[in-house]
Amino acid sequence: MSKQELEVVGQDADCCPGLSAAPLDEDQAADLAKVFKALGDPVRLRLMSMIASRGQGGEVCVCELTPAFDLSQPTISHHLKLLRQAGLIDCERRGTWVYYWVLPGVLDRLAAFLSTTQPAGVTA
Repeated sequence: MSKQELEVVGQDADCCPGLSAAPLDEDQAADLAKVFKALGDPVRLRLMSMIASRGQGGEVCVCELTPAFDLSQPTISHHLKLLRQAGLIDCERRGTWVYYWVLPGVLDRLAAFLSTTQPAGVTA
């Protein structure tokens, strides 16, 4: 596994046009690659799903995430750190526990990027 550091991806809505709207430029492709790399691991994808399933503004305690996996707590924390660095989630420490939530608009931007628009009257 690569040990390179992931930087937080920008949160601007103009990050990336839809996949079929126009080809990505080099910077857009690099930013999206960081996000997809973070989601490319099954554990991180499940963690993201568990956090996102709480809905808009919902949060989940790490104490609820860790028992769902046959992994150590430091390993779960590492995966959560990579999701944070990719700009997908954020967190806050409250006492001994850390609470995570999906950053606003992240899932909508990914969905918009992956969606394709079809001309009127064309069906798949």
